[in-house]
Amino acid sequence: MDNAKSNLPALDAEEILAGVLSWVEIESPSHDGEAVNKMVNQVETEAQTMGLEIDRTPGRDGFGDILKCRTPWGGDRPGILVLSHLDTVHPIGIKETKNPIRREDDKVFGPGIYDMKAGAYIALHAMRHLIREGKETPLPVTFMFIPEEEIGSPTSKKMIAEEGQKNKYVLVTEPAREGGKIVTARNGRLQYEINVKGVPAHAGARHMDGRSAIREMAHIILKLEALTDYDKGQTCSVGIINGGTLTNVVPEDCTISVDIRIPDMDAAEKVMAFVEGLQPEDKDCVITVEGGVDRPPYEKFEGIEKLFEHAKKCAAEIGFELKDLKTGGGSDGNFTGALGIPTLDGLGADGHGAHSNDEFIYYSSLVERCRLMIRMMETLE
Repeated sequence: MDNAKSNLPALDAEEILAGVLSWVEIESPSHDGEAVNKMVNQVETEAQTMGLEIDRTPGRDGFGDILKCRTPWGGDRPGILVLSHLDTVHPIGIKETKNPIRREDDKVFGPGIYDMKAGAYIALHAMRHLIREGKETPLPVTFMFIPEEEIGSPTSKKMIAEEGQKNKYVLVTEPAREGGKIVTARNGRLQYEINVKGVPAHAGARHMDGRSAIREMAHIILKLEALTDYDKGQTCSVGIINGGTLTNVVPEDCTISVDIRIPDMDAAEKVMAFVEGLQPEDKDCVITVEGGVDRPPYEKFEGIEKLFEHAKKCAAEIGFELKDLKTGGGSDGNFTGALGIPTLDGLGADGHGAHSNDEFIYYSSLVERCRLMIRMMETLE
């Protein structure tokens, strides 16, 4: 192992951290296309400096641009697709208030640093290292940077699937889980907007003439939340509710946004039939349901198992044991994994607190994860 370690790529943790922090400084909430494009500009400039081929697709519906960067070698052969996203859940200004960028011993804090700017940067830096060493990977490598993953990749999911089908392997730089574990299976996500149309009336003088949309929605919410079954790995969260106009008016409208996580497509079909078949308790109310599969689930099939075993061997060379898990969260890897393309997820930095105000990475994980990415790129054929 000592001899093996002597052959490991020489990496500068401080250089990697400086690069990561330069990305974290550029705040990029999903719905702010202009802010996300500042990140896209930064990544594009770095990729051009490395000599990668650039393909930038203008954003639509107010979202940022989709950026693809490909090695100049390998031609059009199927290769490795590295999936990352540049958006975060955090609003502009949070780095000055609730989560200032700082280092405390082994922890480095900042909005979006864990999910997932550290992982996105590490992957690109791995290629930068190989290019500095004058090396070409056996397979061409395409980096794809997504502008709106945190809200379901509405404008990029089709391109992700198309690009995935052009490649042999997909490596996703979402953050590591639970002490460095990577992800080999994910729950799927259903997303729904449900509206109830009631009958408005004066809340005092003619209350009996009204049909409350909010009251009807209360019944629906309880039915939906009852779908949660932790043993099955199935959860339902009604995350947003809007309804009513004035307190003296029986509410005519109420709308909710629903997030449902499902372990497999059998469960998805049952839940979809239930949600889309909801009937009102009050027959004078009308329920409208819109939505469906946002991200399909996928399990660890044979191709993922083989890819994971390969990654384990690379990790052993570096000097650590790589473990995997299935997670309830979704990522852009759902789109490729569900298509049967060997996909490894959670290859980013180790840390904690995704989507929280104390999000951080472990400084000590930067070199290790970068080495893993380098070895994967060097050895996958």
